[in-house]
Amino acid sequence: MPSSATSLPPFHLALPVHDIGAARTFYGETLGLACGRCAERWIDWDLEGHQLVTHQVEGYTAPIAGTNLVDGHDVPVPHFGLVLTVEQFRQLAGRLTDARTDFVIPPHLRFPGEPGEQWTMFLLDPSGNALEFKAFADPAQLFAM
Repeated sequence: MPSSATSLPPFHLALPVHDIGAARTFYGETLGLACGRCAERWIDWDLEGHQLVTHQVEGYTAPIAGTNLVDGHDVPVPHFGLVLTVEQFRQLAGRLTDARTDFVIPPHLRFPGEPGEQWTMFLLDPSGNALEFKAFADPAQLFAM
């Protein structure tokens, strides 16, 4: 996913991983994120202009506190992700499907015909960190009620 200019300030998220090599493969090759600065035990990733940093922490496995039922699916909590355009979402969903990703919740349309209608998918990185990618045909629906 190439970086895109935004008028929003970029966020920074530091994420623990148990294996920096597995993180390099997942975030760099599977997700297609550009690598920024890196060292032996950490890597900066360009997540559409936001700074995602993976830090190796020995023996780490992400805790899933639980799930929350949303539109008939058990959504893992905690999770983080990104809102994409519909075209970006489709491209990423195809890339992940081609990579034989084991989705927690496969790509699908959530809330069809309702306010906040969105495409969404959930997956885990190799350390068990939950990620969600979503897209709105109408970005103004991001906070629709």
